[in-house]
Amino acid sequence: MDTVLTHAPLLGVLATCAAFGVALATYYRHRAPVHGPHPRRPSPPRRLGDAERRVVLGVLHEPRFVDLAPAEVFATLLEEARYLCSVRTMHRILAENAELRERRNQLRHPAYTKPELLATAPNQLWSWDITKLHGPAKWTYFYLYVILDVFSRYVVGWMVAHRESAALAQKLIAETYAREGIQPGQLTVHADRGTSMTSKPVAFLLADLGVTKTHSRPHVSDDNPFSEAQFKTLKYRPDFPERFGEVEDARAHCRDFFDWSNNDHHHSALGMLTPADVHRGLVEQRVAERQLVYDKAFAQHPERFPHGRPIAQRPPREVWINKPTTTMIETPRDSHQVH
Repeated sequence: MDTVLTHAPLLGVLATCAAFGVALATYYRHRAPVHGPHPRRPSPPRRLGDAERRVVLGVLHEPRFVDLAPAEVFATLLEEARYLCSVRTMHRILAENAELRERRNQLRHPAYTKPELLATAPNQLWSWDITKLHGPAKWTYFYLYVILDVFSRYVVGWMVAHRESAALAQKLIAETYAREGIQPGQLTVHADRGTSMTSKPVAFLLADLGVTKTHSRPHVSDDNPFSEAQFKTLKYRPDFPERFGEVEDARAHCRDFFDWSNNDHHHSALGMLTPADVHRGLVEQRVAERQLVYDKAFAQHPERFPHGRPIAQRPPREVWINKPTTTMIETPRDSHQVH
């Protein structure tokens, strides 16, 4: 280091440090004389006093200024024939108080309760959501509304529209409610916190119908898992197009999909029964029919079943959204849970 300090004034600091592989900061640190701590920098003579700075901060905290940029505050004060300091000084005062980006009282987000919802039969718990379908051109969309019965996975109502609207959602829910013959106090409807889901028209409708409504927690992706899974099944099928030319194309595609999903799709979470079987109360009949097939196969070739007589699989007797870790409800062994 002494060599660097000696030659740098003659050959140039940058070239000498580069030649010896020494950082510029290291050179200057060694060159500086050591006289103890550096003296405190004197306050600039033009600096506002502490009392003046508190006055400026108080003005910036006024309700009319709390959401405005310092330049806007400065201009407003000038129009009122009032000068406190420069815009730059306002920025400095805000920075000193860690308020440069946000001066309002910081809001504390409420602790949202995790929805814990149970269904033990069809038409006790519905989940609904809206997803976008790409239209014929970039940035054009059609909107698919879907109401799904959580217990049976049966799509009880759906609609494709040109826009997302609380009025359309209200109409779809009311029509589905009437078609399914829901009675007041029977149903809970769960949704995320989209604008249509939390709108007053939908809330008033559900209240008038005697329907309990619940919502997912903000920014929690798995509080509405059944609707999300339904949309994923729709969009991941090989025949799902990249874009729809017209709204009628989207409606025709969804009509075919929901017919298949409800009536032909043997759902793994339903014991390989279809949603229609579960929703229409055909579980016992279907399980009995399958058991006869198993019994016949077992009687003909018992050696092919090393674990004994096969038992026809049943769908779960209860379905949860966010099953609690401890519950007083007895849970059957074959219950199904989605988190």
